Amino acid sequence: MVRLESVSVTLGGRRVVEGVGADLDGGVIGLIGPNGAGKSTLVRAIAGLVQTEGGILIDGVSVASMQPRDRARRIAYLPQGQIVHWPLTVERLVALGRLPHLAPFARPGEVDMRAIGHALERTELLSLRNRPIDELSGGERARVLLARALAAEAPLLLADEPLAALDPAHQIDVMALLRAEAARGATVIAVLHDLTLAARWCDRLLLIDQGRLLADGRPAEVLTADRIGSVYHVSAFIGEAGGEPLIVPLSHH
Repeated sequence: MVRLESVSVTLGGRRVVEGVGADLDGGVIGLIGPNGAGKSTLVRAIAGLVQTEGGILIDGVSVASMQPRDRARRIAYLPQGQIVHWPLTVERLVALGRLPHLAPFARPGEVDMRAIGHALERTELLSLRNRPIDELSGGERARVLLARALAAEAPLLLADEPLAALDPAHQIDVMALLRAEAARGATVIAVLHDLTLAARWCDRLLLIDQGRLLADGRPAEVLTADRIGSVYHVSAFIGEAGGEPLIVPLSHH
């Protein structure tokens, strides 16, 4: 259970998130909204990476009061971008996801290696495990960083634009992975821009604009034509294809 109690964030003297409140308990929860709406800042606030007003609690414990190691065991965070500053191999980079579970200077044990291997398998990276990360494409690096987050096996996974730089097939694979994480009992909160994928794969959507929570509910309840028009300033086709929701922006207002 993640509880947001009137969460606000001020950055550079500007209010970026304003009074967001919600109880988030299990499933895949999509944070949607236009660029600059405050989605990424809210995710960083939940991860304990920015100073906030209001309360953020995980299973009743304030994130602000958690020790860093305890917070890292509870929260796996996948930030935007694929920047890696060291030419580590894929396997060694994914192994960093196990650091919160290890004593200082300890080597990964059997349980850790099993988690690392499972994360590599699920992200289709076993064949690349010995490749240096700086030799990979942007899409491959994105999958490696997702594997690092999965290796932590945390009960809360925060993913900020996990579909960026991925081709359509891998976008679908990643959304299926996030659903699988939720099925094992994790709460997954993901920042998404593709409204069709958000509608198809998320159990719940939070629509944010100008730092405020405008709508919270099931995808069909949140993604209405009027709301898409007022928030994104586009007209949109909303329908189905193959029994799955389909949302296509048509024109900019």
